[in-house]
Amino acid sequence: MCTELKISITGQVRSSVDKEEMVLKWEELSNYAVDLSNYRPVYAPKDLLDVLLSLKGPSKIDGVDDDSIPKWEFAHIPLPVKNFFELRVHFADLLRLEPFQDLTLQCQRVLNYKHTPLCQQTLRKGNTPPPYRGALWSYVLGSHVNTHHIDHWEKLKANVLNTDLIVDKLVFKDIQLTASNDDQYFVFEDVLYQVMLCFSRDSEISEMVQGEPGTSKMKQYEGPPSGVVPFHGICMFAAPFCYLYDSPVKLYFTFRAFYIRYCHRLTTISTHHQGIVSLCLLFEKLLQTHEPQLWSHFRELQIQPIRIVFKWLMRAFSGHLPPDQLLILWDLVLGFDSLEILSLFAIIVLSFRKESLMQVSSLESVESILADLSSIKVSPLIQLALSRD
Repeated sequence: MCTELKISITGQVRSSVDKEEMVLKWEELSNYAVDLSNYRPVYAPKDLLDVLLSLKGPSKIDGVDDDSIPKWEFAHIPLPVKNFFELRVHFADLLRLEPFQDLTLQCQRVLNYKHTPLCQQTLRKGNTPPPYRGALWSYVLGSHVNTHHIDHWEKLKANVLNTDLIVDKLVFKDIQLTASNDDQYFVFEDVLYQVMLCFSRDSEISEMVQGEPGTSKMKQYEGPPSGVVPFHGICMFAAPFCYLYDSPVKLYFTFRAFYIRYCHRLTTISTHHQGIVSLCLLFEKLLQTHEPQLWSHFRELQIQPIRIVFKWLMRAFSGHLPPDQLLILWDLVLGFDSLEILSLFAIIVLSFRKESLMQVSSLESVESILADLSSIKVSPLIQLALSRD
């Protein structure tokens, strides 16, 4: 894109006029004038899925007849994933019935202890009182803001104001295409511009992601200092945090911690047991073993099931579930420290709409049935699914 537009990928110093305008409109960046007509997202979920589906595993498994291997799209990739019964054990806390407790009082006590495992235990229940969610997430993610964080934010902001990068246009484009057009998030447009522009400048993100166990060192290339190439919908990882924090600084550092711990696994190819490849494989195995009718129906229609749900998995359902239900789902991600809940929940949604799905015969009709998830309630459906024999 840089070559096409004849723009340096390393950016350039902002003109004094441009800088002055951005400074004046920092709190209302939706009014900042920028021409985006020649810019487009670098890639979208379907592009990443096409790459994943092209991955090659071992051509043959010793001693195993090729015809006996289930023909899942990802089955040839030898990654270990849990079966349903192992998932039931992992998420068993969701099935534990506890005597009535004052959740507000319980959250206050937990926060007074300032103990991460206790905060996670509270989030696992799937009924976190909204006023306490932000504080609980901050403890779990270790994202409390101190002087160092404020200084770091100011440096990132200064870099945005002083340097014009091509990634800035991609950030504006992405927010305008997604959050700005979403009834649940458009009111947060201005703060999302601040957060995502600073995010693109944060070189600590690349360092932390590469230093994580199980993550191979990424190829070095010129690009955003954060090492994160904006894809279509990346701002939707940050948008839900707007419901938790009034301060852009608190929002930024909790979002950043969540991205580093979880979201980057959904957008990069790796062998991590909670990476996007493993989650796709988990989804497909669960679908065939626990919803064989749906699996057969999709195969008869020559519809790849993963293509139906991949956008849910890659964005962790952000922009697809209503915010109140999405935050409950992310409570469970944090509480159980597991992205596997995403694959399980994708199966649950398909099961919930099974009767309608079995009556249609085209991909367009399937997508139409699954387009509106506003009636979905996360906790009851997961509990019901896990309690079945």
